[in-house]
Amino acid sequence: MYYARVYVSLKKSIADPQGNAIRDALLSMQYRDVEDVRMGKLIEIRLKDTDREEAERNLKEMCEKLLANTVIEDYSYDILEV
Repeated sequence: MYYARVYVSLKKSIADPQGNAIRDALLSMQYRDVEDVRMGKLIEIRLKDTDREEAERNLKEMCEKLLANTVIEDYSYDILEV
């Protein structure tokens, strides 16, 4: 069995209004060292696959088809055997 963490974030060239709102809120709270904020999401998945290559292949397919909008988002993932 494998445990996967998928990290999805907007591509650098895409404006991030949520990130900007968080940055502005932090600045208004006197956190003056905040320069930029980018918002993303973390997706945790348990996979029953017994073969690491198959687990990775399936995870990549999930990301490409559903978990990330690859037109505007980048993704990366970590897989741990449990």
